[in-house]
Amino acid sequence: MSSCLCGYLSPVNEVAAILLAAGRSERMGAFKPLLPFGDKTVIENCIDYLRRGGVETIVVVLGHRAGDVRRQLANTPVRFVINPDPESEMSVSIACGVQDLPEGTRATLIALTDQPAIPPEVVATLIETWKATGAKLIVPEYEGRGGHPVLVDLGFRDELLTLDQKHGLRALFDAHREQVRRVPVESPYIARDIDTWDDYRALHQKVFGTTPPAKSCA
Repeated sequence: MSSCLCGYLSPVNEVAAILLAAGRSERMGAFKPLLPFGDKTVIENCIDYLRRGGVETIVVVLGHRAGDVRRQLANTPVRFVINPDPESEMSVSIACGVQDLPEGTRATLIALTDQPAIPPEVVATLIETWKATGAKLIVPEYEGRGGHPVLVDLGFRDELLTLDQKHGLRALFDAHREQVRRVPVESPYIARDIDTWDDYRALHQKVFGTTPPAKSCA
């Protein structure tokens, strides 16, 4: 993964986040990270919930339309890293993000850019569980269903850098089931992706009580 191009520095904390935003959003028909979500964009909402949940360092993995995202986040204190192949599997983006984590980081939250409605309390719960229990792999769970972000102790750093291309994080968690802790949270949004325009409209309506602007805006 030496071709990943790293960005600028931000404060170091024991737990950092990797926010995956490299894809083309082909199923959506519009570029998801820059869609409006409330009075901010989708990606800005994701950064907000991570920050408010207690994360200081956020590595944003970019690819498709990287320049547009950089401009949108020009005044946001995050690190940027480029996945040079936006068509690649998510595992490639994860490896790029892991390589850019600051020295001293002991665990990482892996978050998806198409889940902008996650409450900060979910992030805080995952971090507190890691600190209090020593669990190495932590998954939030709502009514028996797992979701994101997930927390991975960097004792698994080498495995994060060499994830199975097809199965990604699932393969890592399956291989170490005895070290996985599922933590109940009070939010269905951990498993609520916006893969399609209908998903996006429905989530925006649910969270804000209004439909989003016209599809042409992103």
